[in-house]
Amino acid sequence: MGWYHAFKNTKINYWLIPMVLALAPLLFFYVKSITQSAFKFRQRDLLHFVPATLVILYRVTIYAYDASQSGFADTQNGYLKIHVDEPIFQPLLIFTEFAVMLLYLAFTFQLYYNYRKKIKYYFSNTYKYELNWILTFLLIFTSLFLYESFQDIIGALIVELSYTQRWWLNLFMAIATIYIGVMGYFTDTSKLNTLNFDFTPQPIQKPETENEKLVSSSEIAKLQELMSTEKPFLNPELNLVDLAKLSEMSRAQLSQVINAGFNKNFNDFVNSYRIEAVKDQLALGKHKELSLLGIAFDCGFNSKATFNRVFKKLTNTSPSEYLKSL
Repeated sequence: MGWYHAFKNTKINYWLIPMVLALAPLLFFYVKSITQSAFKFRQRDLLHFVPATLVILYRVTIYAYDASQSGFADTQNGYLKIHVDEPIFQPLLIFTEFAVMLLYLAFTFQLYYNYRKKIKYYFSNTYKYELNWILTFLLIFTSLFLYESFQDIIGALIVELSYTQRWWLNLFMAIATIYIGVMGYFTDTSKLNTLNFDFTPQPIQKPETENEKLVSSSEIAKLQELMSTEKPFLNPELNLVDLAKLSEMSRAQLSQVINAGFNKNFNDFVNSYRIEAVKDQLALGKHKELSLLGIAFDCGFNSKATFNRVFKKLTNTSPSEYLKSL
């Protein structure tokens, strides 16, 4: 850009501070704040930003030292910047940032996939809670980060890369950042906050023998009766809290009945009733009046993608193929 030629005594090199050590935990906490209800940033979480703070203090320190040396006003870089920062500290920082970012990305991906797994125990329709835009951003960001790391290694160890060879990466990083900012701003997570994931549903399990029943037959029959008579599954917003109130059980009790009594998670349990309702409507010839999607919406689904995915999962065939087979 000609900056260094126009301002031959600029001190900007001291303040071009790479902040990957701060970006890594910020990304982790951002995803955590969205995927965990009632998230609060605690004082001890500031410890994650100690490495980034030390880098800033280090740069301030070497600037203060170099500024105290004679002739500093007439040059771009002082003694420590030339003999310590660029040949020793910066190459070490590149490898440190790479390791730290990979570690936090692994934590962030794990956090996201655990969330995706958990919502199936709380929501009957998970499509709008899957937050696919987070996964899209993480994949894009990871790809750009790996390329940037590869680029930095080449620039530090093999051949120096010019600004014109590097600038486009900053552009795409900016676009990715704007993307997650806009998507996050317009995503309504209030339903997640009111649900409060304050207990972890037990995994699906079967008793080893008939004498080791995990739930009573009366609880199973009570829930079956509720689903058959009141048809709460027709409500597309049905969640674990709603069904627990209708069945007069606690969330933990209802989750246990569904997981152990029906060998399903909450999502599969409710959607199995919706699929049966769709099949009943098709058997009655309802498809002559409504589209398949219209029937699916009447039976409690709220997205085409979820309906097709669930129908295929539970019947081993697509809705259109099933209709042809009637």
